[in-house]
Amino acid sequence: MNAYDNALRQLEKAAKLMDLDPEVVARLSAPEKIVMASLPVRMDDGHLEVFQGYRVQYNSARGPYKGGIRFHPQVDLDEVKALAFWMSIKTAVVDIPMGGGKGGVVVDPKSLSKTELERLSRAWVRAFRQVIGPEKDVPAPDVYTTPQIMAWMADEFSTLEGKPSIGVVTGKPLDYGGSKGRGAATATGGFYVFMKLIEDTDIKPNKTKVAIQGFGNAGSIMAELLDNEKFIIVALADSKAHIYNDKGLDLEKVFAHKESTGSLAGFSGAKEISKEEFLALDVDVLVPAALENQITKDNAEDVKAKFVVELANGPLTPEADEILYKKGVVVIPDVLANAGGVTVSYFEWLQNISNNYWTEEEVDKELREKMIPAWEAIYQMSKDKKVDFRTASFMVALHRIAKAIQAKV
Repeated sequence: MNAYDNALRQLEKAAKLMDLDPEVVARLSAPEKIVMASLPVRMDDGHLEVFQGYRVQYNSARGPYKGGIRFHPQVDLDEVKALAFWMSIKTAVVDIPMGGGKGGVVVDPKSLSKTELERLSRAWVRAFRQVIGPEKDVPAPDVYTTPQIMAWMADEFSTLEGKPSIGVVTGKPLDYGGSKGRGAATATGGFYVFMKLIEDTDIKPNKTKVAIQGFGNAGSIMAELLDNEKFIIVALADSKAHIYNDKGLDLEKVFAHKESTGSLAGFSGAKEISKEEFLALDVDVLVPAALENQITKDNAEDVKAKFVVELANGPLTPEADEILYKKGVVVIPDVLANAGGVTVSYFEWLQNISNNYWTEEEVDKELREKMIPAWEAIYQMSKDKKVDFRTASFMVALHRIAKAIQAKV
């Protein structure tokens, strides 16, 4: 089952439970707009390569479309549609006045030089210029897109518009309209929610084992945050290797190894295991921070973690969700767990359009003030309706989107 089918099943499940207006369901069962473009790029050796690009604008009932652009060889339209739908839910979960969108390019960015990557980034803006803008649709980084790529995109858009328009994208470098705290926001938001969740439990960090799948921005920062609280990080994974040490990994050495070699493979302070073994480790907390569909009906029974914190988008399939719920595993869903990223993206956009920049402390305070009430609303909905946290998240978000749609008709 593809990611978009999963997304529509989640919509259907929540809509039935809350008796959602069928007209609202109909509006949310398809994107408002799908834009596709061929992106011709002159490569360093002189030959022309044409890449497939997408932008899906899913729902704008609550404000301008908001959502990242990913550069990845496995990008396809269904994936981008699913991610755009989840962005519509996510912005409503944290109650920011924006809608949901997503973009992508079918490319392996690791195979491109820096100049080729810049040409591709600028080509994407030229192709989608008419549908993006600070008041229309505000992209951001996602898988394999970076602050540098956002800077190129903002510069290209500003050049085409003939005026500075840095609010067209978020996740930019600090020196070019970025927000303090944006780099750590996805992990920090998930960390706040997880710490709030365990507040009233008897969990002792120094006795709690954690495995984090994905060692990019979100996964590596989550590892640091949990390590600082004395949680025991026993397993980490990136695209090249899954590493495990039951006594706990020395994060300082892990970071040094990753910095010098570019991957976790070959790290001497741990043994390498398979992905299947990694997901089935006897840990207390599992943090999927990589790609979609990692835990499915085929391996969900093997998961031994008591908590799953979804820093990635869509790492569990609906079947896996049901299996884990029946097993009593507590899942903090992606639409809440990783919503810190879009929340601080919204803060960055606000700072850009007002030309008034915040301190890191202000950003952190505002982030906490969005994440904790979002968690409390979801927790209450889960309790009232006796549903899992994902379904409760969708119910909270759909209620807010429905109110915005109904206010206009």
